[in-house]
Amino acid sequence: MIFPILLLSAAGFTVLTTEFIIVGLLPPMARELGVSVSQAGLLVTLFAFTVAGGGPFLTAYFSRFDRKRLFIATLLLFSAANLLAALAPNIATMAVARLVPALALPVFWSLASETAADLMGPEQAGRGISILTFGIICATIFGIPIGTLIGDAFGWRAAFGALSALALAKAAMLSAFLPARAAPAKAPPLRGQFALLRDRVLVGQVLWSMLIFTGMFTGYTYLADLLERVAGFDGSWVGWTLMAFGGVGLLGNALAGRRVDRDPLGTTLLFSVSTAAGMALVAALVTSRAGLAASLTLWGLSQAALFLVCHVRVMKAAPSAPAFAASLNISGANLGIGIGAIVGGGVIDRWGVAHVGEVGAAVLFASTLLGGWLVAASRPRPVPAGACAGSCPGR
Repeated sequence: MIFPILLLSAAGFTVLTTEFIIVGLLPPMARELGVSVSQAGLLVTLFAFTVAGGGPFLTAYFSRFDRKRLFIATLLLFSAANLLAALAPNIATMAVARLVPALALPVFWSLASETAADLMGPEQAGRGISILTFGIICATIFGIPIGTLIGDAFGWRAAFGALSALALAKAAMLSAFLPARAAPAKAPPLRGQFALLRDRVLVGQVLWSMLIFTGMFTGYTYLADLLERVAGFDGSWVGWTLMAFGGVGLLGNALAGRRVDRDPLGTTLLFSVSTAAGMALVAALVTSRAGLAASLTLWGLSQAALFLVCHVRVMKAAPSAPAFAASLNISGANLGIGIGAIVGGGVIDRWGVAHVGEVGAAVLFASTLLGGWLVAASRPRPVPAGACAGSCPGR
C-alpha cells in the first residue's frame, strides 16, 4: 500500500516545488522583469489566493473522476505552465503562468491526501499523509534550494525550464507505474460536502490553518531576500542555506507523523509556538552566524511539521468527506500564504526585510489563542447529573 503513496509523493514534490520555487528566485526575477521584490512577491499572493478561491469547488467537482488520469493530467498542466514561466517576457505573462497551476494544485493535493489516508486506513491516516507530505519536505529541501542554485548559475528562467521537464517526467512515471484507482463508488454529493461549512468547529480549524500560514509566510516568502540583504549571503549561500532549512524539516515531518494521530490539536499548538520562536530568534540573531543557524533549524523543523499537522487535523474533523476537508485546509492555508506575502511585503516597504520574522512570529503567537479555543470547543461536554432522566444512551 505504501508504493502508490510514494509515487504520489514524488509527483507532489514537483507540484509543491512549482508553488514555492519562486521564493528563492524573487530577487533576480524582480530585477530582470523590472519590478520590486515586494511587487514580485504578489505572484505568491496570486497563486495562493487562486488556490484558496477555487480549491473546494474544483475538488468537490473532480472527486468523481478517475484518480490516475486526473493526477497525470495535473502533472502535464504543471509542465506547460512552468515552460510558460521560463519564457515569460514580463510580469503579466508570469502571472498567467502562475495562475494556471494554482487551479490544479488543490485538486491534486486534496485527492492525493484522501487516497493516501484511504490506503492506510483511518487509524494510520496521519502516517499515510506523512508519507505523502514527504514530497513537500523534499520540495523545500531539494526543489526550492536547487532551483535557487540553478537560478544563480544559469538564470532564473533555467530553473523554471528544469521544473517543466521534471513535471513531464513525473507524468510519464505515474502513467507507467501508478495503479489504476477509480473515484470512490459513494463519493459524497456536492450539497452534502458543502453542508460541512455549517460546522463551526471545522470552520474554526480552517481559520486556524489560515492564521498559521499567514504567520509562516510573512517571513518565509522573503527568507531568500533576508539572507541576501541582511545576513549578507550571496546567491550560492542562499541556496545552500535554504537546503539546510528544508533538511531539518525531515525531522519535523517524522516527529509530527508520530504525534498527530494521537493529538492533532495539541501537536498543532506545540509546533505553532516553536515556529514562532524560531522566526523571532532569526530576527534577533540574523547577524550572528551561529545564532542564525540555530534559529533557522528550529524554524525549519517546526514549519515542516505544521504542513502535516494542519492537514491531518482538518481532515480528521470531517471524516465523512476527507478530500473536501483537505481542500478547505489547502484553501485556508493558501489564503494565509497570500496574506502573509502581502503583510511581509508591507513590512519590507515600511520597516525593512529584517523585521518580517518578528511580524510573522507575532501572528503565529496570536494563532495559539484560536488554537486554545478549538481545544476547549472540541472536548466532549459533560452531561449534568439528572439531565437524561433515564433516556441517555447506555442507561
